Amino acid sequence: MFIKFEFSQQQIDNYLQAAKRDLIIATSQAAEVKFQFSYNCLLKLAQTVCAANSLRVRAQSGHHIALLEKFSNILNNKKIIAVAQAMRDKRNRDLYDGGIIITNKEAQVYYEFVKDLWNQVNEYLATQ
Repeated sequence: MFIKFEFSQQQIDNYLQAAKRDLIIATSQAAEVKFQFSYNCLLKLAQTVCAANSLRVRAQSGHHIALLEKFSNILNNKKIIAVAQAMRDKRNRDLYDGGIIITNKEAQVYYEFVKDLWNQVNEYLATQ
């Protein structure tokens, strides 16, 4: 599961600073919180729609991508996969590249997108 890799001191420092930032965020309502919880909501909405169609994604490499693609296809909304991919890329860069900054405006845009999806999913479920 793990391979040997020599990290530079700067990489190690970046990871530590990212962890510190997350610890601080945990005590506040920051854009990163809004972003992270919007992304989590997006995944849960996808799971909901798939479950409503008797589909369960298997936990394996790439399963979030498959889940979001199926969600996009079921709702016939190509924007879902585009926005989800952008969010997933940001999330992954934050986790694996030593952290990134999510702006308030950016977090709000993603939040509004997911909020609109919430309504779309509820309408979809009402017709099932």
